[in-house]
Amino acid sequence: MPKYILKRILRSLLTMAIVITVVFSLLRLMPIEGYFENYDKLSQTQIDLGLQQLGLKDPLYKQLWNFGKQLLSGDLGTSIRYRKGVSINTIVAEKAPISLQLGLISLTIALALGLPLGILMSRSTRTRWKIGDKLGTVFIVIIQAVPAAAYHILIQFAGSQGIIHFGDWALKLPMLFKVGDYRTYILPILSLAIGNIAYYAMWLRRYMVDEANKDYIKLARAKGVPGGQISRRHIFRNAMVPLIQYIPNSILFTLMGSLYVESLYSIPGMGGLLVAVIKRQDNTMVLALVVIYSVISILGLLFGDLLMALLDPRITLAKKEAR
Repeated sequence: MPKYILKRILRSLLTMAIVITVVFSLLRLMPIEGYFENYDKLSQTQIDLGLQQLGLKDPLYKQLWNFGKQLLSGDLGTSIRYRKGVSINTIVAEKAPISLQLGLISLTIALALGLPLGILMSRSTRTRWKIGDKLGTVFIVIIQAVPAAAYHILIQFAGSQGIIHFGDWALKLPMLFKVGDYRTYILPILSLAIGNIAYYAMWLRRYMVDEANKDYIKLARAKGVPGGQISRRHIFRNAMVPLIQYIPNSILFTLMGSLYVESLYSIPGMGGLLVAVIKRQDNTMVLALVVIYSVISILGLLFGDLLMALLDPRITLAKKEAR
């Protein structure tokens, strides 16, 4: 087990180093206009001086080395055009809490609804009419087949137009997000959660159906073990082992916010920040944000592997059997 964990950590560190190197090198090939606010009005001497101050006159390997040391010290650099002269750490610290708040709530809702829906669907497959499984499948197919942008817009329109009625009272929600007005949180959270609800339900249903058809489950039923005990102690617990690998990755991405959802509701979070700095050609911030999202992705995969190793002892046995 320790060797497996160490191997995964070293592999993740290597992947992270490769990603940072590739992204850094590609962005250094971009036109230098992105490093200056009024490039057309500057003389060649001013441009050269500015590049020298930014360290862009150094060889690429030296620039990469300096950037790596800067990252290890926790410094992401300074914005050049988006908010000139402001530390990127400060900008991220202002926007990340909003995305974290929305992400945590939406993720909690997704787990609270997605897992029970998957359990209901798997149990319904053993009934005569399979109504629960069919209804759940319709919901999952719609969410998976329809582009996310389409049902996000539909959710926004339905919520803002008061389509949901309770007698003479219609639920009308604001279309745009406002910090402090918790009514404006409902539609973005629903938009962030609905995809994960379908995702968790789909895979949990599949894994539970697979487990329910295995020989040890059939043997337990033949011995007269109650169905509820079989579902809780055996089917559900074993079905969660492969599913748990993907939960950390979806957690980290959800916490950092959805690019489209935050843009749709004008949420001042991390989601729309990358689009904004790309439009402003702030190369320093583009590099910092791409590195942040890359690290998040790699950490999600790493945590998933570590959880798999902790929950499934067969991972350590597989290598011994191969030998």
